Amino acid sequence: MLLSKDAKLVSGITVLLIPTIMYGGWTLLGILTHGEATPAPGNLKLNDTQWALWRAGHAHAGVWTMLSLLLQIFLDSTRLASAMRWLARIAAPVAAVAISAGFFGVAFSPTFRWLIYLGALAMLVALVITAVGLLRSLSMSETTSAN
Repeated sequence: MLLSKDAKLVSGITVLLIPTIMYGGWTLLGILTHGEATPAPGNLKLNDTQWALWRAGHAHAGVWTMLSLLLQIFLDSTRLASAMRWLARIAAPVAAVAISAGFFGVAFSPTFRWLIYLGALAMLVALVITAVGLLRSLSMSETTSAN
């Protein structure tokens, strides 16, 4: 399998985000173990709701980042206009960052909830565009193989 230049570019940049997710896990482990497993970030103490939001932020960051990398591969197989393909390519990693930032932010202030909505909308856009492009390429491959 060969990746397009566009997929390599966006995937390379997205992979650079993974150390921030790793650091988030390190930080959560420090909070959970009260600094026994890893250094705790200062005297940060989270209540149950904040702890749940931080776990959700960390989980969504990892899963959605991996999903955005998978979509880069799928997008290379779609039959879409370049602008639509680029919209999906960018929306997917933006979604991963926005939704996780939203969960972390809402742990301290509800004004950050817009980031959760932005992340969900961006991922929805990326998924729908990719799905439509894949289905369009399927119908085109059936047409060409029938001839």
